[in-house]
Amino acid sequence: MGFAYKRRIARVLIFIVLSIVAVVMLYPFYFMINTSFRSFQQYQSKIGHSLSSWMALFQNLPVGRELLNSAIVTMGAIALILIVSTMGGYAFAKLQYKGRNAIFLVIISGMMIPMQSIIIPEYVNLANLSLINNFLGAILVYAALGGPFSTFLMTTYLRGLPNELMEASLMDGLSYPKIFTRIILPLSLPAMATIVVLQFIQVWDDLLVAMLFLQSPSVRTITVGLATLQASRMTNIPVLMAGSLISALPAVLVYLFFQKYLVTGLTMGVQK
Repeated sequence: MGFAYKRRIARVLIFIVLSIVAVVMLYPFYFMINTSFRSFQQYQSKIGHSLSSWMALFQNLPVGRELLNSAIVTMGAIALILIVSTMGGYAFAKLQYKGRNAIFLVIISGMMIPMQSIIIPEYVNLANLSLINNFLGAILVYAALGGPFSTFLMTTYLRGLPNELMEASLMDGLSYPKIFTRIILPLSLPAMATIVVLQFIQVWDDLLVAMLFLQSPSVRTITVGLATLQASRMTNIPVLMAGSLISALPAVLVYLFFQKYLVTGLTMGVQK
């Protein structure tokens, strides 16, 4: 009886702590939603709601085009990262060749290099290639920044898959490329989904790279567009909150859709 009582108390305490954490985490979204449905005057007086801030947002920013630009850059970067990380993870985890560990250490060492220390050389190099204000330039930068971690994640995941799969496939006459496409890729879907979620959030919400490499209004992303709203003498907080809400929703939806893979992405390979 005493053990059951202590267990009940522990559950109540855990529920209280999690409830507090949930309130703290969700309050910014409540503030964004509530503020976005107020005009600047209503925001100052804390009285009333309206759609004026949403109307002002779409009048001042080409929201649809900037969302499309963000989607193009994000999807392009994720596609390139997936290609590089899956092939690299397969090579480092399942293939035997001289210098494999040394090359792997060199690649993952890129995770320890601060982005701010390489952003200027990258800008100069891409400017020489006429890739400034070009989707391809930003995609290459994001892929270079996200590639080392994604390759490390994929390599760790594939090392958990039994080597007997490779041996049995080779005995059945499959070549290494066919093993990769027919065996490795299907089993790597949980890890690939994890990479998609993490890199989507990273690339979609990024401001520094997009502001440097996509300065033209025609290729500007939604984060850069929102930054221009703050460049005026007086920032209109309700309009900014409306834009921030639109910008945050895609990342939230992607996370909610793939959230189960964030927990199981590194363990399902062992189970299989």
